[in-house]
Amino acid sequence: MKRKVTLIVLDSVGIGELPDAKSYGDEGSNTLGNIAKAVKDFKLPNLERIGLGNIDEMVGFPVNNNATGAYGRCAELSKGKDTITGHWEIAGVILETPLNTYPNGFPQEIIEEFENKIGRKTLGNVVASGTAIIDDLGEEHMRTGYPIIYTSADSVFQIAAHEEIISIDELYKMCEIAREMLVGDKMVGRVIARPFIGSGKGNFTRTSNRHDYAIEPFSKTMLEYISEANQSVMAVGKIKDIYTGKGVTDSITIKNNMDGVEKTLEFMRSDKNGLIFSNLVDFDMKYGHRNDVEGYANALIEFDNRLPEIISALGENDILMITADHGCDPTTESTDHSREYIPVLVYGKNIKENANIGTRSGFSDIGKTILDLLEVENELAGESFAKLIQK
Repeated sequence: MKRKVTLIVLDSVGIGELPDAKSYGDEGSNTLGNIAKAVKDFKLPNLERIGLGNIDEMVGFPVNNNATGAYGRCAELSKGKDTITGHWEIAGVILETPLNTYPNGFPQEIIEEFENKIGRKTLGNVVASGTAIIDDLGEEHMRTGYPIIYTSADSVFQIAAHEEIISIDELYKMCEIAREMLVGDKMVGRVIARPFIGSGKGNFTRTSNRHDYAIEPFSKTMLEYISEANQSVMAVGKIKDIYTGKGVTDSITIKNNMDGVEKTLEFMRSDKNGLIFSNLVDFDMKYGHRNDVEGYANALIEFDNRLPEIISALGENDILMITADHGCDPTTESTDHSREYIPVLVYGKNIKENANIGTRSGFSDIGKTILDLLEVENELAGESFAKLIQK
């Protein structure tokens, strides 16, 4: 049977703290629920129609007894709460040990080694917001030509540089050098190029030339199983980077959430079959990490408004899944990711209405289910819920 499964990750749209949230400092986090409490008249009617309010312990949204799709939530088995960890687990890779983070900046020996390899000094080496640090250090960077190094609660080594001071190609080369360095005991999940433009403090802006250099998944993923079965894996946004291209057959970068929706629709309307895997990062990058509650709410409404168009692009046998990879509650003091359940919403002509998949014990149940829906034999971790949702 020819079929497309479209999996859209609403980056950081968690729906409530996990039982172990306290050990991560995330008690009380509930990205979607707390936004619903904070923003007056906040509604997501199209997601609610599928069954958003029916998910176990969902707050802020009404139960819909006539839900048009399947719904549930997943707990995270892996240790951590970052992008790599969440996406890898969705695709069947479970991390027993969290990836290294550097809450006090990188050790001096790492910085010195990096500076020696790139032939220039660096600025920063702190935990920081990407927009704040270029505002703070951008002018000094322009005077000196020194790249700005910073990290976050994620396992990341980020390099920011003005495109007119350090060319994109040179910045990417620096990232490749860092990627080769940061392995073994020094391993980070991603090295990220963060280019920006602007003339001075107050008007620096990051560009869409971001590029992520991730470590390779530690075991075989959903993506590889699908491509080895001669079906397409169409990656939208940073998906290709997250999996270092393994298993990806087609890929396209995006400028923002709505561009991501457009590129997803292009793949949905193509004659290819298999998996369309999209990440919409603005929720996390632009609003979650900046504690911008109103901005986050408006971005969710903007996506919800596009959902009828996405649904109308589904073919007779096609299936839409909507989920997340972690939380990033903009209503809490923290600007870091939060350890939360993720939602699962499933829609299609062959999907049961008002079908509750309950609380799943791992994100990898999503990948396992997708492989079943695409009729791909596999040995992926997880338990499929395909039988619970198919008519």
